[in-house]
Amino acid sequence: MALSLASVDVHTWKVAGVVSFYMCAALVMVFVNKAVMNSSPELPLLFLLLQLAIAVILLHAAAFVTPKVEIPKLELKTARKLLPVTLVNVIGLLFNILCLRGVEASFFQIARGLVLPLTITVSSLHTRSLPSWHVVLAALIVTVGFLLGVAPNAMESMSLQDWRSSPILYGVLSSLFIAIHSVLIKMSLPHAHNSTIQLAYWQNLGSALFLAPCTLFYGEFAQFSMLMSRPDWNSQVFAWGSLVTGVFGFLLCVAGLLSIKVTSPITHMFSSAARSVIQTLLGVWLFNDLLTTVRAASIMVILFGSLFYTWLKMYVEQPPPRPSPPRKDVEFGERPRPGEVEDWQETKTDAAR
Repeated sequence: MALSLASVDVHTWKVAGVVSFYMCAALVMVFVNKAVMNSSPELPLLFLLLQLAIAVILLHAAAFVTPKVEIPKLELKTARKLLPVTLVNVIGLLFNILCLRGVEASFFQIARGLVLPLTITVSSLHTRSLPSWHVVLAALIVTVGFLLGVAPNAMESMSLQDWRSSPILYGVLSSLFIAIHSVLIKMSLPHAHNSTIQLAYWQNLGSALFLAPCTLFYGEFAQFSMLMSRPDWNSQVFAWGSLVTGVFGFLLCVAGLLSIKVTSPITHMFSSAARSVIQTLLGVWLFNDLLTTVRAASIMVILFGSLFYTWLKMYVEQPPPRPSPPRKDVEFGERPRPGEVEDWQETKTDAAR
């Protein structure tokens, strides 16, 4: 009995540690990104490029330290197969940072509130199957929360003149590409030896290669040189922000893997809900964001719809258990034999970045 209690206690602390790690890394990413975009709104592409480059360097460093992190062999054939997921990834990241640049930190999750409905829609189109009415109801609840948050009376403090030119559009597009990315991830993993670390490396490297000429074309290198000559520009915010977000972007990759392996989907979703509340409160405290009653209600409705969806997938629509072949953990060097089930086939990645 004592041994059993001890093992439960160790598992509880392990789950708590992983969830806390993931929440802290995600919060740091949002708020440091926002601080840099407030300081240097002219350099979104260069900022993203530096983040991706730092993440690639850290993956190489991690591979040098431990064999558990395996850098994939760069082959043109594999690059072509992973081109769709890489393009969708970099476009989603771009819309994400453009959305965050233009909205308050506490409003960011509302602007990207359509992630769940769009993910359900894209997944249904991909599988050519209709979701159950329970899932449709959850998607409708989240959509109502989004519409409540972007209603004209809810955005008076944001001074958004035209919806089509506002960051809200970037948030919707970011949500759409996140939804497409979640589908492409499952299709792309076999091309990366079913390793999420190798796929993350391909995506970071490929996204950086795509962003480099775009950054040059849009004149952000020249803009950076111009800002460096201005005494009123705080270059330390940009430099440290790029370094911190690059490091935490790498840590989020590791945290996402740990979260999937150690926690259940319901725990992961509840931690995301708690993170949303903390993010709202920190936005009010750090950036003096205005938290109106309508905005708070919008966040709560979106969270309720997301938690309802997770509860449905866990307890209502769960298929009957069936005996499964033994698994091999491809992240730790074990290669599956034909007929075995890999970890990635029974897990989902978090739709929100």
